[in-house]
Amino acid sequence: MKTKKSRAKRLLELSDSAYLWIIAFFTLIIMAYNFLVGAIGAILLAVLIYYHVKANNYRRRAIAKYIEGLSNEFDYVTQDAVFNLPVPLALIRSDGKISWYNPKFQEMIGSADILGMKLGGIVDEFDFGKFSDEKEQEDRMTRLHCNGKVYKVYYNWIAAEEDDGDDESKVLMTYWIDATEYENMVFQYEDEKTNIGIIQIDNYDDVINGTDELHRPLLVAKIEQSIKEFGTEIEAAVRRYDKGKYLIVFENRYLSILEERKFDIIDIIREIDEGNELPVTISMGIGIGNGASSQAFEYAKAAIDICLGRGGDQVVIKDKERLSFYGGKTKTLEKRTRVKARVIAHALKQLVDQSEEVFIMGHKIPDMDCFGAAIGIYRAVMATGRKPYIVIDGINPAIENIYKQIKEESPELFKAIITPEEAIYRAKKESLCVIVDIHRPSRVEVPELLDIIDRRVVIDHHRRTSEFVDDPILLYLEPYASSTCELVTEILVYFEEKIKLDKIEAEALLSGVIVDTKYFTFNTGVRTFEAASYLRRAGADTTDVRQLFQDSIDTVKLKAQLTQNAEIILDKIAMAAAVLDSKNAVLVAAQTADDLLKIKGIGASFVLVHYDETIYISGRSYGDINVQLILEKLGGGGHLTVAGAQLKEVSLEEAQELLIDAVQKYIREGEED
Repeated sequence: MKTKKSRAKRLLELSDSAYLWIIAFFTLIIMAYNFLVGAIGAILLAVLIYYHVKANNYRRRAIAKYIEGLSNEFDYVTQDAVFNLPVPLALIRSDGKISWYNPKFQEMIGSADILGMKLGGIVDEFDFGKFSDEKEQEDRMTRLHCNGKVYKVYYNWIAAEEDDGDDESKVLMTYWIDATEYENMVFQYEDEKTNIGIIQIDNYDDVINGTDELHRPLLVAKIEQSIKEFGTEIEAAVRRYDKGKYLIVFENRYLSILEERKFDIIDIIREIDEGNELPVTISMGIGIGNGASSQAFEYAKAAIDICLGRGGDQVVIKDKERLSFYGGKTKTLEKRTRVKARVIAHALKQLVDQSEEVFIMGHKIPDMDCFGAAIGIYRAVMATGRKPYIVIDGINPAIENIYKQIKEESPELFKAIITPEEAIYRAKKESLCVIVDIHRPSRVEVPELLDIIDRRVVIDHHRRTSEFVDDPILLYLEPYASSTCELVTEILVYFEEKIKLDKIEAEALLSGVIVDTKYFTFNTGVRTFEAASYLRRAGADTTDVRQLFQDSIDTVKLKAQLTQNAEIILDKIAMAAAVLDSKNAVLVAAQTADDLLKIKGIGASFVLVHYDETIYISGRSYGDINVQLILEKLGGGGHLTVAGAQLKEVSLEEAQELLIDAVQKYIREGEED
């Protein structure tokens, strides 16, 4: 626009002086024919030029004066509009001092003289870090509190001259919009959202059956009274919809109160003593639906499933983006039934019958429980006449002995063991994938198989984590079981009447049970011995099984090296760490963690080894310290007494610091409880 105006102005000036050039041209021609007449014309031309220049100067001054008057009038209007704008405005210098403000800003602050004062001394939350100049214009907004009100502060950085007039700097122009009413509405909306909880008595039948008939009504009444009192405290609607199961509806404002109290209803219920021999434990799943009750209910159902999958006696809160866990620090009580094992076995058989090929895989770096369970599923699939494949990505020291024995004594089973590349080549969408001893998709032996195969079965005994295989068509997750081999053994009992295990298959399953129970000392129940008895009758030799766990002299030396590096922290936890350049590193870490528990006064042990750019952590305890909750903070998982984790892109020293922080946080949470 400015260019067009300049061009028009030049054209106008040319048109005004064109007649003078024409007169000058003709004057020169006249002078050529008559000098005297031409000279007179030249004098007249000079007079015309003088008056033309004088007239142009006068006109320029008049136009400039007119424009200046308009500019002054516009500046006055602009200043008046800005000064009296019904929105608080303030200019903040780079040193944080207020250099200008309008009356509304002064009214907002409530002080008579604030010029030159630092805004940080008036508004505590003020920080230049909240006013980034790199944001897009539409994103330049932050929230600040002042005199009990909430303001959306829009801002802009503008160039301004310093007082000395030499250097240029930037000043912050702020526009304060009162958002108190809006924020209050948001808080009210958040507070009044409906949350739905599902409460379930974990061991209802066992507790009732273990209480004499005289005290049973008192026990049931006490449980129900405690739950209803809990509901009354948070103004919740509580309804029992089944035996030992309750639905609870409450406003979101009370959730933070319950979290601060760490859901003490768990402890209140556990302390009930009305003649019951077993302590009463509850599981609670809470769904936050962001305003939609149906969504909250779906989240609550998912939360209670996760809660039970982690062993019960805890609370799980679920919304769209997060999972929160409370409790779960006590030993889980065995409450599986043979009915469920029979149902799972029947359902698995139907799925296998509908499949031409079955791919069986466990977790990365499989141990004997993982490999033994895979062999058990292999035998079940073989009994139906379908084709099973066990997928393993390399042999590690934990299964090396049994693998060599299979290669020598069971050619048919050995041929069924394939590499990940073969599995990916053979797998089809309609195939069946059975995942054993793991439920986290990122930790399975071949994650790519989960993308190829739609039909998946999960059989696991670890406590459930937030990461889980998507949409399994059959799930057998029992944290009350000692091992996955125990679960698979029970499936075999009911899978097919004529299933006959080979000796090496029975020994592989028994080895898995022995590994995870540490020779029947940890997490061992009645069902564990029943499974072991079945395997013993199937031909498993305990002496041969024990020989499967024999270590090489190098492994023994590495364990001695780790044990020598062990230290005692917090008076009751043993910790050892080392860099091991050995393929046995993971096995050594697990075995050393077991050995450190033998130290007098030690309740838990952790061993960290650095191998192949990864930190492997093995945790063990006698049950008083929940190593699963500790290692979950580092992305791991497992059981109350046996857990593990892996860390990448950190040094061994950094991993130790992270672990110590997790242990200290766990102990602090226990003290607060």
